[in-house]
Order: sequence, then structure tokens, then C-alpha cells
Amino acid sequence: QVQLVESGGGLVQAGDSLRLSCAASGRSAAMGWFRQGAGKEREFVAGITWSGGSTVVADVADSVRGRFTISRSNAKNTVYLQMNSLKPEDTAVYYCAARENYGLGYVRQNYDYWGQGTQVTVSS
Repeated sequence: QVQLVESGGGLVQAGDSLRLSCAASGRSAAMGWFRQGAGKEREFVAGITWSGGSTVVADVADSVRGRFTISRSNAKNTVYLQMNSLKPEDTAVYYCAARENYGLGYVRQNYDYWGQGTQVTVSS
């Protein structure tokens, strides 16, 4: 069982930056970030391998490529989502997720554990 706690969300203006953090209580094969806007489905944002591989592999959704970056800190057992050039359409609750199986996961069903989420609101 892995517990995840997100932090770093807030209210910002378009063009601003935020860094989200997800502290994990235990190790998993991969970590990811999803987001869910009002009235929308939860969608993949970024993922990164965590354990079980010799090489770190990371990816982000096409909608945020060039603006968002996912990274990890082994020492702090924490995964980060750096969000730059934020747009109003980025407004959503952002969820951290952990995956037991090896390799990156791109859909909600690929992940086994979820944090409570942190609200990101971007005003125009």
C-alpha cells in the first residue's frame, strides 16, 4: 500500500508557473500525474519510471509538452510536476498516482494508488 500526498497547487494568472510535489510513503514501479477539470474525465498529464529499471523514462501528454516537466527525487521519495506558461485550460484538480507494474502508464486504469489531489486554478 502506497500513500501519496500532493502539494503546491494554487491560484495563478495565465503565463505563471507552479511546481507540484507528491510525497510517497513507499516505492512503486512508476509514478504519474493526472488532472480532472470540472465536468471532464481524468486525463494523463505526465509519467516517470520509479523503480525496477536501469534507465529513467519520462513522458508528458501532448497538450502540455514543452510546458510541463516531470521529475523525481530519490532522496525525498518525491515526484514533481513543473508547470510553466500556465493556461486557463490547465485549470483542474491534479492527482498524483502510483503504478505497480513496470513501465509508464498512460491511462487511469494503469495506476493503483491515488492522492487526494491539489487544485490548480489559472485565471486569464
